Amino acid sequence: MSNKVAFYTLGCKLNFAETSSIGKQFLVEGYEIVDFRKEADVYVINTCTVTENAEKECRQIVRRALKTNPGAKIVVTGCYAQLRPEEIASIGGVDLVLGSNEKFEILNHLHLLSEGNTSCVHVTPTDKLSQFHTAYSTDADSRTRAFLKVQDGCDYKCSFCTIPMARGKSRSVDLKSAVDNFKSLLDEGYKEIVLTGVNVGDYGKNIDARLIDLLEEFVKIEGKFRIRISSIEPNLLSDEILELAASTDKIADHFHIPLQSGSDKVLRLMHRRYKTADYENLIYKAVDKIPDLGIGVDVIVGSPGETESDFLETYEFIKSLPVSYLHVFTYSERPGTEAIKMENQVPVNERKRRNNMLRILSEKKRNEFHRKMIGKNLEVLFEAAEKEGYIYGFTSNYIRVKYPFNFDLVNNFKTVNITEITNNGCLVELTGGNLVTEISNG
Repeated sequence: MSNKVAFYTLGCKLNFAETSSIGKQFLVEGYEIVDFRKEADVYVINTCTVTENAEKECRQIVRRALKTNPGAKIVVTGCYAQLRPEEIASIGGVDLVLGSNEKFEILNHLHLLSEGNTSCVHVTPTDKLSQFHTAYSTDADSRTRAFLKVQDGCDYKCSFCTIPMARGKSRSVDLKSAVDNFKSLLDEGYKEIVLTGVNVGDYGKNIDARLIDLLEEFVKIEGKFRIRISSIEPNLLSDEILELAASTDKIADHFHIPLQSGSDKVLRLMHRRYKTADYENLIYKAVDKIPDLGIGVDVIVGSPGETESDFLETYEFIKSLPVSYLHVFTYSERPGTEAIKMENQVPVNERKRRNNMLRILSEKKRNEFHRKMIGKNLEVLFEAAEKEGYIYGFTSNYIRVKYPFNFDLVNNFKTVNITEITNNGCLVELTGGNLVTEISNG
């Protein structure tokens, strides 16, 4: 019987893509991948440094694995492992702690694992992280969407962020390899490719290329498919990218553009590379060039130095913008960051209150965006999963559609007409038909 391995991934889509690539190594070695809740010979935990209770969460997951199989090998890797390897090594039952480079050599480290009572720690210093490791993953219930890693690391020094310390300097896959990987995913049948990385807009910095060069190569590829950028910094979303997106249906009518704060004072404290006026100009320029553009926004509330006045400035700023939804994060202290040493820390209960206010605003922005879609024809890429007789898919501008299951729609594009909105979200009705189905923003 083959050995069994189980994975638990915390954090972003980039982590999931890397876990998927590591999983393929185990498959080649003859392992069977099983659910983390089932008995396995090896449990791999890919951690995140953004998580507030990273150590506590890691301990709980390790205990869960050992409860299922006390004799299993436990491997902890990822960003938290890169930053706090000794903390993880002190957790009872952990056999291997692997840093950002070492996780892609996990099988070699497992083969060499000594039968000792202490954890083996292998972590390359962050300033030595220079390799790029290709990775991609897919939605668990779909053969429609794949997440392709094209960039890693970050050269920005945001005062609240530990990612540069965990991932190292910005680096990218070369153009030819990126195109080959992209074509391979299309050949496997995926019709939406999401470009992922730590700072995707910084693509090509170390290889004398730019993100626009990569996108231009992708759109030259024949076939019906859609490219979505997972997230892009406002100072890196260039006019060239907007023009290209406006000229082709191969690039999704959707950008996720981090803001973090609508206060110039707070942006300075965060060491962000733009002002609110720059962000506002970009948003209006984008929606002017691309009709029905969906725009997601990251916001951090309660960061050090954010007064009530600063927060209300952020609230009113976002309220005035033509954006479609928010991802709201409550500031949490991260060891090693500049922000943790700053004065005027915001009380936790106040951070939560501000978070709740922006979440309510997000729902209002989502509903407002939906209302603007009434009477419009939107193309949906339907996914493979069937849930309670329905099939789901996303429009180009990132609206999720629920539709009565039809096998012919699986992994195919279909144009639907938005005709009505209820309190539960948008409704879609096929022109000339009586079938109505609910949709909501993803």
